[in-house]
This record gives sequence, structure tokens and C-alpha cells, in this order.
Amino acid sequence: MTEAGTKDANASHAPLAAQDRSARSVSSPSSDLRIGVIGLGLRGSLAETAHRPDAGARVTAVADLDPAVRAGAAARFPGAVVTDDHRTILGSPDIDAVLILTPDHTHADLACQALRAGKPVFVEKPLDITVERCDEILRTAYETGTRLYVGHNMRHMPVVRLMRDLIARGDIGEVKTVWVRHFVGHGGDFYFKDWHAERQYTNGLLLQKAAHDLDVLHWLAGGYTRQVQALGDLMVYGGPDADRRALGEPKAADWLGDDNWPPRAQRDLNPVIDVEDVSLVNLRLDNGVLAAYQQCHFTPDYWRNYTVIGDAGRLENFGDGPGAVVKVWNTRRSDYRPEADAVHPVPDLQDNAFHGGADPLLIDEFLRFARDGGPTDTSPIAARMAVAAGAQATASLRDGGTPRTVQPPAAELVAYFAAHQLPL
Repeated sequence: MTEAGTKDANASHAPLAAQDRSARSVSSPSSDLRIGVIGLGLRGSLAETAHRPDAGARVTAVADLDPAVRAGAAARFPGAVVTDDHRTILGSPDIDAVLILTPDHTHADLACQALRAGKPVFVEKPLDITVERCDEILRTAYETGTRLYVGHNMRHMPVVRLMRDLIARGDIGEVKTVWVRHFVGHGGDFYFKDWHAERQYTNGLLLQKAAHDLDVLHWLAGGYTRQVQALGDLMVYGGPDADRRALGEPKAADWLGDDNWPPRAQRDLNPVIDVEDVSLVNLRLDNGVLAAYQQCHFTPDYWRNYTVIGDAGRLENFGDGPGAVVKVWNTRRSDYRPEADAVHPVPDLQDNAFHGGADPLLIDEFLRFARDGGPTDTSPIAARMAVAAGAQATASLRDGGTPRTVQPPAAELVAYFAAHQLPL
């Protein structure tokens, strides 16, 4: 994701009058929803997914600060307005909804401006890099009545949906503990060669990367983190022998590749690296569930492993994309046995190019929500709680593992979003 459209980021817009908000409609049901995109970097694929001319939505404007990205945008979205100033999008009456796909630390300023401009807004996860800025976004949505959606696409991943369905129907009884291991095989490529490697832009990878898994962990367990303790370190990519680019030098064109192995052989790392490449987190949820999350950025493989244990069995996924399975043990005690009591194949969606087919489903839900409102499987409150857990875990690991308490958002915000952003 390139940093985009952040000129005068603290500029404000007068809130819409309540009667205007309730009467406002985003476009006629028979026309395409007109989408403005702010930031067209790595997650620009979401903009391409949303671009469906004559099929419900089209990208009609793009803002990005990178001239090369702007040049490419004109080809990717013919006829779209392309600019270096996000205010062109937010001030246009011809834009019905906005995708914010910029770096994490810019989300709050841009999202609040879009909400004040009355534009239903999609904010890529994490919601922001501090709890305070997340709460600012939630309160702005509450005060303006403008629709807010956060892009936690893993809630649409087939493996996650399958595990949640098995839990919901009682296959393992009541959930008591959840263990998550995240093997980030391309961590050195994706997170240590650009802005992701710097605290000032991400806070840490327990927000930027783990926000996905913390949100899923909460969803599967049916609760939010209340206490957290963590340890972590920069063990591989921070050494004095690490090959780093000079300040101002652009990222190499061949920055991503399976041949970038072993991890210490990575080249052209970011000039500044001050985030951890391995983290271990313990969590206690508000419903009593105990959980653990582990993240490593120098493994040879790239996938997530979830183990969920209830009072009547356990489940575990083996693989997290097409061809993966979820195994359930729930009929008897035994020693180790690879043959489970039930084996459930993970559905293989037709469009599985990104996140097991989750991205198109995520965009489907946002477009429907932007146009019509209503319930969504993603949740702004849940997105905030994932950031809160990650931020407190990061603070814990950086002061030697001191336990931290995660505070919930204000009650009126919880009630508002529980009511699907309708007036209370």
C-alpha cells in the first residue's frame, strides 16, 4: 500500500444534519455505486475487485501520492479521475462510497474525513494503529450517522467460516481455549522491506499482521480480550549483517520471491527496522476463554493453524486454503491418532486468488452495506478490539512481558454498532 491522499489530513467537514443523513441515498438501485479509492498500493486488488462496471459498482476516482501508481491507475480504471489529492474524492458529489487502502497510520484521519463528508467508507484493517485513533473513527461514525465498514476479510475465508460453523453447531461443546500459530513464510518480503518495518507506521506487527488472527480468535471464541501478556523480539531481520537499502532508495522490483531463502539471505531490507519478527501472546477473554497467539516471520511455510478446544472435543485446521481440511476429535479419549472422528474439507471457492476467495465476498458485503445498510459479518467494534488487544500485547512485550488490561469502547458506541449503525 502506498501512502496516499493525506494532504491536510486534519481538515474537517461539517457533520450532515440528522434529517439529511436519514434521507440520503447513495445512488439509485439500478445504477452502479460510484467508488472513490484512496491509496492504490498492495491492497489495490480490492479496488479491482470492487470495479464491476454495469454490474453494481465501478471505480470512478483514484487518489495516490505516487506518480507511477497514478499512471497505472488510469489504465486499470479507464475513465476514472486520477489525482494526488484525496479531497477531490471526498468533496465530489459524484462519489457514493470510498475505499481507504492507505498505510495503517493514515486510516483515522482519512476515515474521519470521509465519514464527515457523508461517504460510506471501507477502511482496510487494521482500523488504525492506536486504540485512541480507532475510537475516534467509531465516534465520528456514530456522530455523523455515516456507514463504516472495516476490511477484516478473514471472516469470509472458507476455513474460518467452516470452523465457526462447527463450533456453532456444538461439535466440540463450549469453547474453552484457542491456540493460533501463524507461520509467516514471506514475512521478510512483505513486512521488512517497506513501511511495515517501522513502528511509526504500524506500531508493531501484532497490529498490522495479527489483527486478522486476533479478530478471528475473538469471533471463534465468542468474546473479546480483557487481559494480555506477550514476549517478542527482533531475532533475524535486525542483525548488523542485514542487507538494508539506503534511506530514500526505492524497494527493489524483485522484492518478493520464493527464492529469497534462507531468511538471513534477504536483500534490500528497509533502512529502518524496529518491529519484532517473532511474538508470543497469552490472552484472557471477557467470557473466560484462555487463548494463545504465536507469530513468526522467518518460517519456510506460510499458513495459519488454529486449534480450538471445547469441553466436548477439539478441532484443528490443516492448511488454510483450497485442499485444506478441518479435523474434529470428539468421541473418545485416546493416545495420538491422526485419524480424526470427522474430517471436513475446506470449501474451494471459484475465485480464490486472494485469501481463499474471501476478498470478493468481503467486497460484496461492503457494496451491499454501502448501498442498503443492514447487518454485516465484519464489525467495527470487533476491529477496534483486535487493535486494542494487539496494541496492549505490543506494549507488554516491549516492557518485558508485563500483563496489560484491554479496555472496552464506550457503551453508546457498542450499542450503536450492535444495532447495525441505525439510530438508537
